[in-house]
Amino acid sequence: MAASSSSLVSIEASFSENLKGFILAVVSSAFIGSSFIVKKLGLQRAGASGIRARSGGYGYLKEPLWWIGMITMIVGELANFVAYMFAPAVLVTPLGALSIIVSAVLAHFFLKEKLQKMGILGCVLCIVGSTLIVLHAPGESSLTSVEEIWELATQPAFLLYLASAIAIVLVLILYCEPRYGQTNIMVYIGICSIIGSLTVMSIKAVGIAIKLTIEGSSQAASFQTWVFVMVAITCIITQLNYLNKP
Repeated sequence: MAASSSSLVSIEASFSENLKGFILAVVSSAFIGSSFIVKKLGLQRAGASGIRARSGGYGYLKEPLWWIGMITMIVGELANFVAYMFAPAVLVTPLGALSIIVSAVLAHFFLKEKLQKMGILGCVLCIVGSTLIVLHAPGESSLTSVEEIWELATQPAFLLYLASAIAIVLVLILYCEPRYGQTNIMVYIGICSIIGSLTVMSIKAVGIAIKLTIEGSSQAASFQTWVFVMVAITCIITQLNYLNKP
């Protein structure tokens, strides 16, 4: 009886944390989706009076509207970061697709970009896919230290993925971007998407480290924590740079 009661409490606690992560992820998507539109308006204004970002210009840094969009994105990313502290990555990450829906709707009204049939189909698929993944998201194993995450991150399979991801990104940045970046948006999408996968993993690790520290098990002394922090910062800066170029 006691074991059954303890199991029920554990399930309720897990559900509560997943619900918090779910709400934060949805709020994050709303902010991030909105930020894309505001930043795009800022880039357009900056491009009208100087060198466009895709041509190597950084005039958008002087545009207040771009900074409003950036602050909105930071708020959204912070909400997303906290969401990873409560819910499994497999639940939080798919909800990021909702930002596409928000961007598509706002782009129709503010950027006068008409959403074609294939675009509508893509939005529907995003919603369906996110819903299916969220509904069938597996439970998250309980971790007690950053060292455990480090052990998982140094498994041969993950190291192979890491090396492959870095190699592809370097090819895109060093070879494809100078030649095809200004004519093919898939170059920038590829860079941001692949780097984004590493961002998610490092952010999840940092989030767990912060959560464990708050609960009384400090992770600040572990060098692994700071490695994950540096990886997260590097990935985020890289994404922000190439996200503004299309």
